[in-house]
Amino acid sequence: MSHTLSDIAQKISATLIHPSADNSTLTSHATNVNLDSTLITGLATLANAQAGQIAFLANSKYQQQLLTTKASAVIVSAEAAKSCPVSALVMDNPYMGYAILANLLDTTPAAAEGIHASAVISPTATLGENVSIGANAVIESGVKLADNVCIGAGCFIGKNAVIGESTKLWANSSVYHSVVIGKHCLIQANTVIGSDGFGYAPVPGQYKWHKIPQLGSVIIGDHVEIGASTTIDRGALDNTEIKDGVILDNQIQIAHNVIIGENTAMAACSVIAGSTVIGKNCTIAGLVGINGHINIADNCVFTGMSMVTKSIKTAGAYSSGTPVAPNSEWHKTNARIKRLDSLNKRVKALEKQLNK
Repeated sequence: MSHTLSDIAQKISATLIHPSADNSTLTSHATNVNLDSTLITGLATLANAQAGQIAFLANSKYQQQLLTTKASAVIVSAEAAKSCPVSALVMDNPYMGYAILANLLDTTPAAAEGIHASAVISPTATLGENVSIGANAVIESGVKLADNVCIGAGCFIGKNAVIGESTKLWANSSVYHSVVIGKHCLIQANTVIGSDGFGYAPVPGQYKWHKIPQLGSVIIGDHVEIGASTTIDRGALDNTEIKDGVILDNQIQIAHNVIIGENTAMAACSVIAGSTVIGKNCTIAGLVGINGHINIADNCVFTGMSMVTKSIKTAGAYSSGTPVAPNSEWHKTNARIKRLDSLNKRVKALEKQLNK
């Protein structure tokens, strides 16, 4: 797949300019070019790009690589364009330009094409137009698949589940009974949505735990993306809810009755315990653990390995993970921490003496 440089400039809403004729750098009086038939076949980094490829500069720490890049063009800001030795696609947000272009040049194959002969589809399932279902997928009774839904090989869609328009599931994902997934969602391989929450009652006897049926479901909004091997449990009574625009990374655990607000992003291996409500526009880094039955305000940021044990009422950035240190230094720090209680008692005793 290839596009001309002019076509790309138009599609990403960038201004295309070339180096000036008298030197190799772009100057403030470089002229706009309306037509450029240079063929672009791919994206690459500044360091590795070759002729026929486009790179981008969104982080100033790579500024030096711009000076030596062999790309045919670079997506840059107006300021960075002044030192760009090749054609520049100038826009306020180069990273957004990269994202749009990556979609334009995307060659990822479809999760399925057409309906495979080995797919098992209940006669009571409802399929919209242009639905694709891969090999060995199972679509149970009462399922509703809207137009342009794509179900990858080996997927299981449980009874009465509903999947919205243009949503795509990659191979071996499982969607349990009565789960509702919105429009334009992307679910990566081996994800499980709607499995039982961790609900048990302690009882006397040989087997201590008595299972509590999980009677709720999972409701996922529109434009949600869920990474590979992520698990979202169904609610115990009410539903687990993932609101519009949420993005979840790989290997995340969302427990029963959790609610995640619009446009929140959550990185890999983080976990949320049951009945916690996460606000809108939050950012949760990797390996964060969030306690159950708490509420998190909108616009909160939790840095990697944070442990959230109580409700957060105010937007802002929060941290608790301890950065790595040389082993000998860490042991000294840990020893000092263990002495803090006795040190605190000594300080209080000294304060009393001073007061007297």
